[in-house]
Amino acid sequence: MNSLPKPRIESIDLLKGLVMVIMALDHTRDYFHSSAFLFDPTDPAQTTLIVFFTRWITHFCAPAFSFLAGISAFMAGRRRTTGELSGFLFKRGLWLILIDLTIVNFAWYFDIQFRTLDLFVIWSLGVSMIVLAGLIHLPRKFILLFSVILIFGHDLLDHIHYPGNILWSALHEFSIFKFSDSLQLYIGYPLIPWIAVMSLGYYFGSLYDPSFDPLKRKKMFSRIGIAAIVTFIIVRRINIYGDPLGWKHYETITKSLISFLNPNKYPPSLLYLLMTLGAVFLFLAYSEKLKGKVVTFFSVFGRVPFFYYIIHLYLIHGTALIFAQLSGFGWQKLILPGWITEQPGLKGYGFDLWVVYLVWIGVIVSLYSLCKRFDTYKMNHKEKWWLSYL
Repeated sequence: MNSLPKPRIESIDLLKGLVMVIMALDHTRDYFHSSAFLFDPTDPAQTTLIVFFTRWITHFCAPAFSFLAGISAFMAGRRRTTGELSGFLFKRGLWLILIDLTIVNFAWYFDIQFRTLDLFVIWSLGVSMIVLAGLIHLPRKFILLFSVILIFGHDLLDHIHYPGNILWSALHEFSIFKFSDSLQLYIGYPLIPWIAVMSLGYYFGSLYDPSFDPLKRKKMFSRIGIAAIVTFIIVRRINIYGDPLGWKHYETITKSLISFLNPNKYPPSLLYLLMTLGAVFLFLAYSEKLKGKVVTFFSVFGRVPFFYYIIHLYLIHGTALIFAQLSGFGWQKLILPGWITEQPGLKGYGFDLWVVYLVWIGVIVSLYSLCKRFDTYKMNHKEKWWLSYL
């Protein structure tokens, strides 16, 4: 086993950082935009083009990060045995699930009663790592086959429903379970096919081996990205398979375009993944030689994504409490019993979209120095095993 340290792939850090920054825009919109409490930003009948694209651009975040987590897992395996990597993925997966149900959950609601429990993106990453811990013992071609079959075939399950079945919802159907007036469970990220997105990333992680020709990798990623987007356009236009709801023609081109570009995310349909992962492959194909201050800026967030994720949730929610108080709405309204945009008491709260963007920029700028310091600390203390879980 080669124990020599491997150089980081800056394009991966860049993309991780970019999607983390974009993700914060959507979370800021949830807590600050006045229309967030009135209608779905992707509803063609009510939204505007700028509100839709503010939401739409964040569709790329979860698929990109899940795919990149798979690549990172493969690269981590270059300095571990298969058994060691499997153990690490299993333990890190359990850790992520625990953190999602506690620290992350509290960040969303600030509710000491924990009246709502969420199974969102961090839980899906955690379970995906646990599954990957087993998959890595199998041949790489099987991992690719498993990933492709799940991604392309899982929409065959779209019309299978088991109302009230938590296990089925955890696998493939967005659901809300109300156990009592004081406890409900949101299953926002059903696991199929998120586990396949991560395992697909693991398969393609081998293309980042130092012995692999970068030009060949660029051509391969470019072709896959273009093929994915073209397939998305064709299959979406046919409107028969690949998405449980399909798209509709509206009286205006703008509304029809919004419908066309809004495939199902919960769970992610084939078309959703073709659209988003196609862009991921293209970005990775053409970003490896990018340099400069902008790349460095985003890469800082990409090197400490989990640390950034936790801190940014608390900062956004905490800032929302201050804004609610200063605007006369009252900070108490932001102590939430359930998902923020579904609280009828918040109708009338919120600000124009330009305020959302200003707050978002402020959040990112304020977190940069903190993330940079933590990144430096991690780099200078690689002997501390617990840092690999942050």
